[in-house]
Amino acid sequence: MSGGLQRWVEAQRMRAPAPTGWWYATLALGICTLLFGLSLAQVFPQSGYAHAPGYGAPVIAFEFARSQADLLAVFGPESDPGQVARLAAMRAGNEQDYLFMLLYAAFVTSGLVALWRELRLRWLLAAALLPVAAALCDAYENWLLFDIQAAFTVGEYSPAMASLPWPVAAKFLALALANVAIGAALTQMSRRWQLAGTLILVPLLTVPMALISPPAFGWTLTAAVGAGWIGLLGTALIGCINALFKKAPLVDFEPEAPQRRATDRGEPEQPPPPGTAPRSFGRRKSDI
Repeated sequence: MSGGLQRWVEAQRMRAPAPTGWWYATLALGICTLLFGLSLAQVFPQSGYAHAPGYGAPVIAFEFARSQADLLAVFGPESDPGQVARLAAMRAGNEQDYLFMLLYAAFVTSGLVALWRELRLRWLLAAALLPVAAALCDAYENWLLFDIQAAFTVGEYSPAMASLPWPVAAKFLALALANVAIGAALTQMSRRWQLAGTLILVPLLTVPMALISPPAFGWTLTAAVGAGWIGLLGTALIGCINALFKKAPLVDFEPEAPQRRATDRGEPEQPPPPGTAPRSFGRRKSDI
């Protein structure tokens, strides 16, 4: 099984340069993710009761809630007339969030596969699993949030709150690493793509700060992840234009001919000429 996969990956690396249809899938999924994400943002509560401004949206404050006091800061006490509306909006948003998970996982995975088809770098194919892992963590996080909100509604504490930090951190780390892969891939495409790759990588510096101190930097998580998605969407658009009008890939990749040993060709190996020392890495003292 592993040998067959290895041969398939190697065959893909040695294929002739050609435009990949993965950019069309990435562009379509990216547009769907963008439009649904904008719509979903309007479903979640637009303001909290008294959560720290550094969280940004109330849903981010809810994801990082660690106590009943944090929940009260998001939804408000029973005496607050806006509590019921916030609870209803949060539940409706988290219910629709499952579709958003499928969309963003498919979008980023498709984009990473397209970049792998362009650059032939194996680690990009491995990185395509990161958005899938993020979506799975997101789904588990939502399940915990439903339990926490249900308990809060009846005035009780949910034990699920103790488990909430792990899937939240894992989700954002997986999405950040996927963006690292996207940005690093763009910097290797050509010199003109280096700026785009850098603009994706630089915002990710805020992710550790946001996970350590979400009340101050939580709002940067959406911006850091979104920068990578916007960059990937733009790359997909250019890739589709290249494929449609120029009939060419984004990267002019010239595969090297595989170097086969004499024994692999069925020929006896030739000994080195007399007096020739075997080659080794580094510089020899005689070369200095």
